[in-house]
Order: sequence, then structure tokens, then C-alpha cells
Amino acid sequence: MTYGSPPLSPDSRPLLERRRELRALDTALSDLRAAAEGGPGARHRGLLAFTGPAGRGKTALIAEARARAVARGFRVLSGRGGETEQELAFRVVRQFMQPALAAQSETDLRSFLGSWYDILAAALGLEAADTSPVPDPTGVRDGLDWVMTRLALQKEPVVLLLDDAHWADPESLSWLASFGPRAADLPLLIVVAYRPDELPPEPAAFRSLVERHHNRPYSLAPLSAAGVAEIVREQVGDAAEDAFCEECWTVTGGSPYEAVELAIRLGERNLKGTREDLPMMRDLAAQTKGPGLLERLQRLGTETVYFAQAAAVLGAPFAPDLAAAVAVLGSEAAAEAVEKLRAARILAEGRASGGGLDFVHPVIATTIYRNIRPRWRVGLHNAAVEALQAAGHGATAVARHLLEVPCEGRPEAVECLREAAREYLRAGAPEAARRLLNRALQEPPPAEERAALLHELACATFLIEPTATVSHLRAALAEPGVDPELRASIVYRLAQALAHTDRMAEAASVAADEARKATNPRVRLRMQADHFVWSMFRTDEPGSSARSRMLARLSERLIARQGRAGRGLEERCILGLRAWDALLRGEPRESVLLFAEEALRGGMSWTDENRGFEVPVSVALAFMYCDQPRRAEDLFTKGMAECVAKGWRGSHLAVGQALYGYIRYRRGCLAEAENWVWEGLRTAERVEGAVPALWFAVGVLIQTLVARGRLNTARRLADRYHYADQTPNAVTYPDPRTVYAELLMAEGRYEEAQEKLSAVGEWLESRDWRNPAWCPWQLNLARVLARTAPERAAEHAREAVKRARDFGAASVIGQSVHTLAEVTGGPSALELYAEAVDHLERSPAAHELARALVGYGAALSRNGRLTEAADRLYQGLEGAVHCGAETLAARAREELSAAGLRPLPLRYAQTDTLTAAERTAAELTAQGHPVAVVAKELHLTEQGVRQLLSSVYRKIGTDAAGLAPALETYPRPRT
Repeated sequence: MTYGSPPLSPDSRPLLERRRELRALDTALSDLRAAAEGGPGARHRGLLAFTGPAGRGKTALIAEARARAVARGFRVLSGRGGETEQELAFRVVRQFMQPALAAQSETDLRSFLGSWYDILAAALGLEAADTSPVPDPTGVRDGLDWVMTRLALQKEPVVLLLDDAHWADPESLSWLASFGPRAADLPLLIVVAYRPDELPPEPAAFRSLVERHHNRPYSLAPLSAAGVAEIVREQVGDAAEDAFCEECWTVTGGSPYEAVELAIRLGERNLKGTREDLPMMRDLAAQTKGPGLLERLQRLGTETVYFAQAAAVLGAPFAPDLAAAVAVLGSEAAAEAVEKLRAARILAEGRASGGGLDFVHPVIATTIYRNIRPRWRVGLHNAAVEALQAAGHGATAVARHLLEVPCEGRPEAVECLREAAREYLRAGAPEAARRLLNRALQEPPPAEERAALLHELACATFLIEPTATVSHLRAALAEPGVDPELRASIVYRLAQALAHTDRMAEAASVAADEARKATNPRVRLRMQADHFVWSMFRTDEPGSSARSRMLARLSERLIARQGRAGRGLEERCILGLRAWDALLRGEPRESVLLFAEEALRGGMSWTDENRGFEVPVSVALAFMYCDQPRRAEDLFTKGMAECVAKGWRGSHLAVGQALYGYIRYRRGCLAEAENWVWEGLRTAERVEGAVPALWFAVGVLIQTLVARGRLNTARRLADRYHYADQTPNAVTYPDPRTVYAELLMAEGRYEEAQEKLSAVGEWLESRDWRNPAWCPWQLNLARVLARTAPERAAEHAREAVKRARDFGAASVIGQSVHTLAEVTGGPSALELYAEAVDHLERSPAAHELARALVGYGAALSRNGRLTEAADRLYQGLEGAVHCGAETLAARAREELSAAGLRPLPLRYAQTDTLTAAERTAAELTAQGHPVAVVAKELHLTEQGVRQLLSSVYRKIGTDAAGLAPALETYPRPRT
């Protein structure tokens, strides 16, 4: 019969009473073939699930699926959960992928996996160096997605089989839940079988995957009395009485597994299926499960029982010699035990590619394991630890058994658990690492290692439970005699965990206290840097000005020591923070750029686990606000590449994508900005707890959508994320209240916008953060007030212009003067419009320039200067179209039409490539030649040169100050 377990020889005929399930399987396989061959409209369901209690025939269906898939020429990858192996992270994933990868040499394997090798090595059980990066779980899931996708696309379609999914390790189940929806788009069919009542609540995504409407699992019904009778008569003969067969159905409950096992034993006893055979039949039925199974095992002898128990402790499939070592049996006794267990249909050959032995049915293994006396089971797990270590197995295989034994204060157990935890962290399995480190802490460790162990535990829990991280780190700091370097790492991680749990004030306080206590100058400087970071990101910092003065004095001393040996990372972080603080306070851009450049001398990593990436990100953004967005883009590109290479594809990458989109938005590349920020939002949504990244993405996306004129989409986005209620406890880019006010203004809800902007202004003024380049609250408030309080509007606009001139970036000066022109109105505004355009033409801010040109053209038209108006409106229309600002382009066309002018076709194609004339003008300007000299060299007017340079600044993404270094790497025009 085909019911029971895979080791039984499958019958050629279909499974009994499973026509519905087999029809679904055949349909799914046929659809997979059609989809793989690309038939018109060919689609397949991607996933097929079978559910039912133990013994209902799920394993037999999985075996049948394997046979039918192989018969159709499909590639089969399979795995099976194990009750005692759920602590082994990615065990099922390895079962899926290792056989497919094992056929390749290491050279071919590295070529196949490419940059994913080091990220996935630990998860896939490949050879990896101890220096391999510690990826985040999102990066590992992405890598596993990539591998499975490549396997599915290699040659023949793939059928992925998972039996006993309810016992799969959480990491594998979580990956399958996230990857599963993609199967329908690949030549891949996933077939799973599980017990619904034993499916763990987490990950909930897996249950959702298999229970979606079009993937509803097939619930396996018990066999009917007729079905059981057919099974019985196949073994005892057609003469078996109906009453006998009916009783067989009653005692087995219609379980296919029990019916098959009972029928085989009836045949072995040569019973005929008569009324007189009923007592014997009931005895035999009892032996297939529970106490009866255990009694049958006991009759095989003590050594055989020990071998079976050792096998149950090790988990299937298992190596016979390993089980013999655990059971303390010699080779001859072990071989005899194996033969007895085979004959009793308790053990059979394993299905896994590595060979070994397996239990005939998972029910048998469960029954044996759960009925081992507790003390004896502990002893077997201890024996398994010794046997696995002697056989050269890795720390993770050993650590699983250490979780099952009492704590005895053994240093070697602590070290094994810590090593296994480090391996799990390299595999992107922090939850598994946490379990092991908690157990190591309970052992307990030697006193001198306790602080380090608590630090490791805190790092493992950081992505899972930051509040627990805080507790562990505080406990670590309370330990006596902590090494200064370790203590600095503990304090940094503690401040970071406090910040991630919206406790910014505590984060700043922890770093400040440690800075006062530190005796090592470098450690003290590092703690000061951490204090400045978290203080600066507080929204309620009480002593902002005092902190800024302290930071300025410290930075000046560091700059003064420029002639000494190269600065350490601590000094560079201080200088990077000084650049950011100077930016917020609106100090001259030359100072901001000086400190930013000094901070970057020696480099700043985005993936230093003990430093964070807040400072590198802030330094990069400082270049953007100083009208050198190309430099910012280069830094972000390198930082994101660093994250990807290390497998950090979660919140770090989400922040990078969102803020890279922000840089493109500030340059006026609105379509690209939107694409980048959507990608950042998708990344952030995949990561639990990636709150800052989420708000960055939502805020930038709302701004971009408003600039493009897509207000309905922006409103839906704001409502979906309750953005109006966002009151951050940390400073974010851009400020959410200012962003939401811009949306309200676009919707005509001016009173609400005024309230938001006034609150923002009050907060920023209290901190002396007065740079309109960073937060244009005054400019927006001026636009709002222009309708009801024009004098106050002009006052705000003039103050913003003054602050913009103090800062000195052409883009914000032009934006501010443009706003002043708007709120001033009338003929007197024309000079302001002209000045705004002049400044913006010297900046890389394409969208702001287009806005100013359209505004200037409209003002000229209203004052009867139609020829000049037409030129400005045409330029503004062209700029708006190139930026993707649909509403602005529509306004330009309306203004042209109102002036009696007809919009012309665009004169220039959108391109970032410099023309030969633009390149020459840029190079001469970078060499310091004035406009008049450049004009003479190019045989152009000075105005013609200014227009060339304006195009250069927008294409390259810099102002004149950053032109020389930007040209060094910018491609030359083709000749």
C-alpha cells in the first residue's frame, strides 16, 4: 500500500479515497508545465497545501507528489520538519537547497552565488570564514529568494515539497512565508503538508499564505469503512468478513497510517478476517500507537530500546554509528538493533540525500521520544553532546542538545552555546541566537565573562526586542571590572537601544555620564560624540545652544591639530556632527563644507556595528543642503552598496533608498525620486521596527507627489500611515509637520497648515535652528499668511531671505527670494523674481528654478511685458516637463494661453550628458576664469555662458564651488 511512510514501496495504483487531492496535484503540475513553456495566458497557483491530523496520509501524498513530479521531468527539492529539530535555524532551508548546491565545486558554488556567498554561507551550511559579515534577517531572506529563483529558472521547473511543516524551524517557515507568493510568477510549485492544530502561531504569515482563498488547503478526511476494508482484504484475502473489516475501521478511526500498519500485521499473523480473529486484531491495532507501540518496542530487547531512544533524541534522519555512540552500544549490538527495528517497521532507510536511517512514520518517533523517562532523556541529550563533538559536528548541532539538559556551570557548555549563537547571527537568525545566549547565561558563565555574554545577548535581541536589550546592557554595565573597550561598546549599544525605543533623553544622558567617567581620552571622545548624536536628534533637547557651543569648541581644537597624525574615527564623528549642527543653525555653508570634508578624511562606514550610520548619513546630506547633491548621491551610493554587500537590507537600506530619493527630489528629478522612495518604503515595510525609515520614506514621498501634482495619491498615503498624527520623538528628514503642512496647502486647507507651521517655527526657534534650506517653515508660512495677513507674510519672507543669505547656498537664496516676490506682488515684485531666477540658475535645483521661471513669467505677463513673459514661461514649462512636475507644467501652459501665446514643442531633450560647449564652459569656470573670459573663449555673450553654466549645474548636480571635483569623475561628451 502507499499509505504509511515514504520508506514503504509505493504502489502503482492511486491512493485510496484521495481523488480530489490527486486531481488537484495533477492540475497543479500540468499548470506548472504550461506556465514554464509560456503558453498564452498560462498561470499556475504556486502553492498546494494538504492538512490533517497525524496518520491521515499527508506524508503519502507528499511521496506521491514527488513521484509524479519526477515522472513529468521536474526538479524536486524537499524538506521535512522535525519535532526535536525546531531549534536548528534554517534546517529545512538547508534540506531544500543543499542537495542542489552540493553537486558544485566550491569554485563553481562561489561563482553561482556571487556576492551572496558570504551573506548566505552560514544559513546554507556552507564553508564560511569567522570574519563573514553579520547580515540582517531581511538580507538573508532576500538572498534565499535569489537562490531559489535561480534554481527555479535554471532548467526544468522546480517542485518544492515540505512535509510536517508544523515542525519546521521558525526561520525556514518565515522565509517560505515571505517567498511563497512569488512562486506563482516562477516555474515553481510549492507543496506543503502539516497538522493544522500543531502549526505554531508564528510566523503568522505562513498560515496566511496557505489559507488564502485561492490556496485553501485540502483537509484530508478519514478513510471510509469501505476504504479500510479494501486495505485489510489486500493483506488477509477477499474472504475477510464485513463485520471484521468494520471493526478494523472503528479501531483505526479511518487513519490511513494505522489501517496500513494493522493490515500488514494481520497478514504477518496469517489471520483470515473472521469473527474469531477480532481479539487478536484489537491487540495488533493497539501496537501501532501509544502504549501498544512502546510494549512492542520493549519486546525487542533492552539494547534495541536504547538504540531507538537514542535515535529519537538525535532526530531523523540519523547516522547509525552516532545513535550507537549515544546509546553506548558496540557495532554488533547496534547492527542487531537496527535489523530488529527494521523488521518491526519502526525504522527504515532515510529519504534524505545524506542517507542514514529514519523512522517509518513521525508518529513513532514522537511516541518514543515523549515516553523516555525525563532523567534518562537528559542523559541521552548529554551523551548526544559528547558524541556529536567527538564526531566533529558544529556548535549548532551540539547546542540543540545543551538546551535540553540542566544548567551545571560548565564553561565548555557556555563557550559552545556562544559559538553557536555567533553562527546563528552570521546566518541572520537572531531569535535562535537569543535562545542559546539566554541558556548560556543560565549555565551560568564564569564571572569574568558575564558582561561580554550579556553584551552578545543584547546584540542578538536588538532587532527583536529593544526593551530587553536595554535590560541586558544595564546588567552588563553593572558587572565589575568590565574592559574599557567592551564598556564603550556596551554604552553605545545601550544608547542606541534607548533611542530606538523613543527614549532619546536617556540615550543622551547615558553617553554623557560615561564621557564624564571615562579615563581613556579616546573613549571619552567617543562617548562625547555619542552624547552629541542623541542630543541633536532629540526633539525636546533643553540645552541646544549650550551643546552647540561645546561642540564648536571641541571641533575647533580638532581642526587646529590638523598637522598631527591622521584623525581617528572619534574625531571625524565629532567633525561630522559639527558640520550638521552648523547646517541646522544656518552658519555659512563654507563652514559646513569644511567640517564635512574634514569628517570624511579617512572615510566613514555605514555598517560599523559599534558606531551607527547617523553621522555618515548626516554628513552626506550636508553636501545636499550646500548645493552639492551629486557629492551626497555618491556618498549614499557607496553607503547603500556597503549595506548590500554586508547583507544589511533592512532599515539601513530603507533609510538610504528614501533619502537618496530625497536628494533626487531636491535636484528636481521627481520621477526618479518617486521610484527611489517607493522602493525605500517597500523595504521599510518588510522590516519590523523600522520606524524612522518608514517616516523618512512617507515624508519624502508626500513631498514628491505634491510637487508632481498627484495630490490624491499623497492624501491616500498620508491617511494610510496616519501621517497627520505623527509627532516624532526624534528629528527626522524631512520634518513631518512641515511636510504635512505642504500637503494641506496644496489642498487649500490653509488654516490647518498655518497651525502646523507655527508650531514647527516655535520649536525650531527655541533650538536656534534657523536654516530655511533644512526646514522652509517660514517660506511656507509666508505663503499661507499672504492670503489674510500680507504684512506678516512679507515679514516672515524677508527674515527667511536674510537667513538664506547668511547660509549662502544659491538654491535656498533663490527659493526664499521667490517666496518674497510671491507675497509682495505687483510691479515691485518683478526685480525679486529676476533675482530669484538668477540665484537658482547658479544652483542644481531644477524644480525650484522651473517654479521661479513660471512665477516670473506670469508676473511679467500681468504687467504687460509679453515678450519677456513668453521666454520665461517657455523655459519654465520646459523645466517643469523635464522634472516631471505635471501641475507646474499645466500652470505654465495656462499662463501662456492667458497671455495669448501658444505653447511650443520642447526645444531640448532631457539628458544628463554635457554638450561640448557646456563641458568647456564648466572647465574654464572651475579653473577660476570669469564669465567674460569664458564668453570670449566660446564666442558667446555673457548671458549665453550663464545659461550654459546653469544647465551644467543642474546636470552635474553641484554649484560652482563643487564644480572642479565633480568634473573629475563626470563623463566627457562623445566626440
